[in-house]
Amino acid sequence: MTLPRIPASVLAILAILSAALALGGCAGNPRLHEAREFAAESGKLGGYADLTQRFRDTYLREQPYLSPAAEQRERAADARRRAAYPDLMAIHEAVQLYMQTLGKLADGEAFDLKEPVKAMGAGIKAWPDTGLTDRHVNAYSGLAQLLARAATNPYQERAVQAMVRDGDQELQALLEAMQSLLRYYNKSSDNERDIVLGMLEVEIPFADTPRDRLLAALAKSHRLAKRNEYRLIGLRHTLAAKHVAAIAAAHKTLVARMAQPDSPAARSARAGSGAALRTGATGIAAPATEAAND
Repeated sequence: MTLPRIPASVLAILAILSAALALGGCAGNPRLHEAREFAAESGKLGGYADLTQRFRDTYLREQPYLSPAAEQRERAADARRRAAYPDLMAIHEAVQLYMQTLGKLADGEAFDLKEPVKAMGAGIKAWPDTGLTDRHVNAYSGLAQLLARAATNPYQERAVQAMVRDGDQELQALLEAMQSLLRYYNKSSDNERDIVLGMLEVEIPFADTPRDRLLAALAKSHRLAKRNEYRLIGLRHTLAAKHVAAIAAAHKTLVARMAQPDSPAARSARAGSGAALRTGATGIAAPATEAAND
């Protein structure tokens, strides 16, 4: 007996339903849930980008306070900062792309990494004075290759597990680079602070006369505002570095979880790392809010 032929349109609908059911089952998988949760929390890395831009613009802020002797030195430093800036931002963009890809892969979303991975293919170079070394450059290239492989893996859970496991070494190196760079930005900010406040400390006494009373009052108010600014920026550098460290620790936890069955102890470890990430992300925004209220 010949079985009736199933129309192609019906077969297509069945295929779509089967895929949807498969992804629905994966969506309930605790490992995929943990990967999505990690990716969502770790995407809050805007503090690093903001501080990198501030580092780039150091010379613009300090120029009015520079002595003629310091002008040439700081202009040369400005050229180095601006040359390094694209690579410093590329580190941030690579980490964010990893997080976004992991989140979409764990969600079963379709995504196209052709252009982002192509852009990463250009690579970056080391800037040893900032703490960005050849090891970080190699990690950047390795992460680009990992992302290219992840985009072609048809098995959702297997792809997530492979991405987390195989990407940990490169991701940890890039997160370490971000922490080193944040420390370097903080030292640069301290140097800028010393230049700006040093100039004000020297010049204000000369304006503190009855005739220049208004000028002296304005200068003292400006000095106080700059002190608060540098104090808050220093706090932002510290909090941003702590947040990046929390991301690194949480990814280590995720790597371990991918290789273990679900258990109360594993869920507790995940909850602890997730709480650290949320605290870190909230803390980065706090100094900015405080600055707005000053």
